[in-house]
Amino acid sequence: MTSTSFAEVWSQMSLTHLPWLVLTLVVYLGAMTIYKKSGSQPLLIPVFTAVLVIVGILLLTGTRYETYRSGVSLLTLFIGPATVALAIPLYAQRERIKELWLPISAALLAGCVVAMVSALSIGWVLGGSETTLIALMPKSATIPIALPMAERFGAPGSLAAVAVAITGISGTMMSPLLCRLLRTQDPAVKGFALGLTAHAIGTARALQVNPTSGAFSALAMGLNGVATAILMPMVLAAMSWL
Repeated sequence: MTSTSFAEVWSQMSLTHLPWLVLTLVVYLGAMTIYKKSGSQPLLIPVFTAVLVIVGILLLTGTRYETYRSGVSLLTLFIGPATVALAIPLYAQRERIKELWLPISAALLAGCVVAMVSALSIGWVLGGSETTLIALMPKSATIPIALPMAERFGAPGSLAAVAVAITGISGTMMSPLLCRLLRTQDPAVKGFALGLTAHAIGTARALQVNPTSGAFSALAMGLNGVATAILMPMVLAAMSWL
């Protein structure tokens, strides 16, 4: 097969869902294997290594993000049921959640506001455009919430997706060190902080470490998504008054 004919075949295949679905699953399984063999090293979390490989393939093949996003839309549909399934570990921790409702509420409000304001501040200092700043704002919310929120205010969804991915990956990588520095031992505290800052990626990691951490991480991820959807328009409105 000549290079021209191969390019034509790939061009046609890349427009369908199957190649991107298969590629994504194969790359992730490979990344998971590497992660387990490394002894669960934070720098080799599957999402990080899989993203590097996928991005490299997209660059080499000249594939647009929109094409890839459309190709894996079926996986996106599974995010909703997977998120709902997190209610199972949450139910097991319902009594402790009732006891900690006040610190949970305070941490949620502080974490959500700081995440958005810090993203705006850093982006502004670095000379980011208005659309860039808006795309960065929901970086700590999970993708199903961050993307529509960014697009609603005129920011590109692809940039918001990158911001969310980088936030989740970096937050998950840095969390073990930060917890040691802060001498935090309570799995509930660790999990809530991880879910609040690193959304679904952090929650996946927390579930692997400890059931309690996973439950509180799922709680933080869900609450932060709702809080971001409510507070983001308020923060943007406040900015317009300045």
